Amino acid sequence: MKVILISGSPNANGNTAQLMDLAASAIRESGVDAEVVSFAGKKIEACIACRHCSKHGECGLKDGLNEIIDKIRHADGLIVGAPVYFGTARGDVMCALQRIGSVSRNSDNFLTGKVGGPVAVARRGGQTLSLQEMLMFFLINDMIVPGSTYWNMVFGRTPGEALEDEEGVATVKHFASNVANLVKRLSASA
Repeated sequence: MKVILISGSPNANGNTAQLMDLAASAIRESGVDAEVVSFAGKKIEACIACRHCSKHGECGLKDGLNEIIDKIRHADGLIVGAPVYFGTARGDVMCALQRIGSVSRNSDNFLTGKVGGPVAVARRGGQTLSLQEMLMFFLINDMIVPGSTYWNMVFGRTPGEALEDEEGVATVKHFASNVANLVKRLSASA
């Protein structure tokens, strides 16, 4: 049993990365393996509608996303953390989600039945729109999204500031635990 967590921030030690590390710890404490994959240093491109995925079961673009897709394909869960830029999830996060979804839907539907959901991090606003935007990916790909005690959003601008949002951090940790617990229940019933 394993959950992949994507840190969609260009900053390897930014707020989103720190939150994904906390969520991964909560998942491990619940008895499920977790791996954080960072977009820092990557240049994730937008889908070019080449249909390579429908013929080969992988994306035709060679920017490192296929390696992440392979990790997701073999995992039981997926959490995607995105910083909010100008009121919506960072662009390359949405590009990645669209491509991951295309590969799944045009090949073996590997996302079906996986457990997970989105997390949004922003200085002031745009989290709910970003959550809604990312949630569309999970729902159209036949995934299972557990809830938490509030929306999976955290406030913070400078690295480390998001960790000061006690309610936001507690919400994300609770959500991560719910993901892990649901993964375990589904695994036991399989």
